Amino acid sequence: MHPSRRSHPPLIAGLGRLRGWTYALPMAGFLLGLMFTTAPAVQAQFGFSLPTIPGLGTPPIPGLDSLLKEDPPITTSFSDTRNEVVLPDDFALKSVLPLIRQPRGAHGSFLLSPGFYEAELQSYCLHAGTHGPSRGQGYLWAPLKGPREPMIRHILQNSVQHPEIEQQAIQSLIWSILARARFSDLAPDIQGAASQLLTPAEIADLNGGALGFIPPEALSLVTENLPAPVRQILEAENQLRYLLTQTTGNFAALEQIAVLAGDPPPGAGPEVPLGRWSEHPGGFYVRYFPSGYSRTRVQVYVPEASPGTRGKPSTPREFDPSGDVAVPSNTSSQRLAQSARPL
Repeated sequence: MHPSRRSHPPLIAGLGRLRGWTYALPMAGFLLGLMFTTAPAVQAQFGFSLPTIPGLGTPPIPGLDSLLKEDPPITTSFSDTRNEVVLPDDFALKSVLPLIRQPRGAHGSFLLSPGFYEAELQSYCLHAGTHGPSRGQGYLWAPLKGPREPMIRHILQNSVQHPEIEQQAIQSLIWSILARARFSDLAPDIQGAASQLLTPAEIADLNGGALGFIPPEALSLVTENLPAPVRQILEAENQLRYLLTQTTGNFAALEQIAVLAGDPPPGAGPEVPLGRWSEHPGGFYVRYFPSGYSRTRVQVYVPEASPGTRGKPSTPREFDPSGDVAVPSNTSSQRLAQSARPL
């Protein structure tokens, strides 16, 4: 039976199924460690601190000490964006050039002269257990950040040179990293994609600090009193770890867990209109128009003199989307990793 559909028996019965209290208590401690592992991103994303539970020390789980001190794999949040108006929202593009036909640099980046550019590019979910883009919701540029930033970026860069690898396989690999799944447990097709997009050293590193599937009874034991957004993300990541190990992968099931249907609830943070421009550190301006989580229409404006270099001669600007994240102000919506792969 799928883990998300299992019934949750009363507490005592559930603990009995977990081979007694001697197993359940370390598991509870392990999950509490997982909660505090995600605390920095939780506080940044949702604006509150996790509760203190007296009487609990470090649980006796090998390797957990280091996990308690680590950030989540990707930490990019709305606080990393710049919400100031850098160009009018109705700033119109003129003589638009196709972005994907421009010269390419290292790792599939685009080399851009002054002008206006546009393309429909592949994008990827970076926040399992949240909603996809909703109509009229604006997204701002932010840098890809976190302990797994180099690995995620490497996947996105190398995917440009491997058009034969389907976007679903790349997304599944990214979800496995975000959920801290063990590489050795992943389905063969996901392992195959990783072997082409990551180095042997990176693949070996994926098993370090990884987690296995946690029985729902144990997860419920420590999450039932947590705020709904936190519980929702922990449960989604746990279900992803289960499904990602199945030999007959079902991407639709993964997607249903990772990307919630419907519009997100009203969230905290300033309102960002659709089409808000962001100033990119590469010396140009960019804005995003997502269509679902898996595709984003990207517009780029390269001025004659780039931001911060007024009056200096223009030089080609390198635009590498693999280091960029489109971030909404609503914390219940997806953060979208960008790529240079066209649809």
